[in-house]
Amino acid sequence: MKDLIWKKHGKGESIDQEVMAFLAGEDIELDRQLLLFDLRASAAHVRGLEQIGIVSEAECGLLSKGLKQIEMDVRNGVRQLDSQFEDCHSAIESWLGEMLGEVAGKVHTGRSRNDQVAVALRLYMKDRLLQLQEICIGIAEVLLHRVDEEGDLPMAGYTHLQPAMPSSAGLWLAGHAEAFIDNAELAGLTLHWLDASPLGTASGFGVNLDLPRDAVATELGFRRLVVNPQYAQNSRGKIELQALSALAASTLDLRRLAWDLSLFVTHEFGFVKLAEKYCTGSSIMPNKRNPDTIELLRAVHGVVQGAQMELSSMLSLPSGYQRDLQATKPPLMRAFGKGLQALALMPELLATFQWCEERMLRSVSVQMLATDRALDMANEGLPFREAYRRVAADMEDGDTEGVQKSVLNRISPGACGNLDTNLLQDRIKTILNHPD
Repeated sequence: MKDLIWKKHGKGESIDQEVMAFLAGEDIELDRQLLLFDLRASAAHVRGLEQIGIVSEAECGLLSKGLKQIEMDVRNGVRQLDSQFEDCHSAIESWLGEMLGEVAGKVHTGRSRNDQVAVALRLYMKDRLLQLQEICIGIAEVLLHRVDEEGDLPMAGYTHLQPAMPSSAGLWLAGHAEAFIDNAELAGLTLHWLDASPLGTASGFGVNLDLPRDAVATELGFRRLVVNPQYAQNSRGKIELQALSALAASTLDLRRLAWDLSLFVTHEFGFVKLAEKYCTGSSIMPNKRNPDTIELLRAVHGVVQGAQMELSSMLSLPSGYQRDLQATKPPLMRAFGKGLQALALMPELLATFQWCEERMLRSVSVQMLATDRALDMANEGLPFREAYRRVAADMEDGDTEGVQKSVLNRISPGACGNLDTNLLQDRIKTILNHPD
């Protein structure tokens, strides 16, 4: 490991590699995801230092050019964050020193690694929440497109996993679409809530420099400041938990959607056939076609829940920075990595599955028309409870030829015959026009 930026040179301290490996933890691997965000924040900080005369115009130009070159090198694979560095913050300072000499030492004026990591993490979460919102909108749009194409297809509706009433492909598709529109909106609200810059609060006490915090925050795309330096540290973990909550809402609906598909592809249901790419075979049974993708999609919410528990369990801390806060990064990044990977598979998976229309129609029995019959009697003036008793006494009355009529006659707002998907499309437009 290179010289540590906090080491008191000339004092004879030794570095115990085992201790340093423990202290660094997973920082190097995780900080590869933060490096570009840290570079952005460093460049904005340098321009802020120029505004108050800490660096000259020429020095600002050199430092800005150096940071830009490092960014290009990282993107092109020329520079890599590896175990010779303690973290991404020390790597940036070291690379700048190699390129520019002593002037590189000015880049850290007025900031601490505490506010460096805090601002990089907020930029990371903003980026991932925006990705989450975009993916959720993509899922909803695919589902609503299928409503337009095949929304009137009848199918059995279930409660308690028992046959209940006639339903439709459109009701099922639109129901999941609305869930993901909600999730997209929640991602945007969460992004808006944490969209504040802690940069310039240093180690949690402020500094004796009139840093242009507002200007730097604006350059980085933040809506506002985290004003109080102590809260800049106390908010660590809290905002990560809220970001994970937004992700968890999406993976919870992902799990339910994947569960439905898992049932629908079974031999017993037979409503759906997945595209071949989402299935695997058996190592011993030649006849098997296993829906492995949707089964693993069901498991992703558990990863996010585990991350929430891991994060919340280490937040029993006093005010100010504590090194425990380093442990907020692994669960956050693990959950977003797995969650976004899984959700990103859904638009194409949902666009390519096939309905098995004959099996769907055959799933609707005469008994499932009972509620419609009772409501028809009530509509003619009979008290509903009397209609209920009459229908219950003669469950075999009627025939399945009325299934399509039953579905289309369900005209309460949002029901099979009146899906009101234009309202859902309007919500998507509103989110796209105001993403956060």
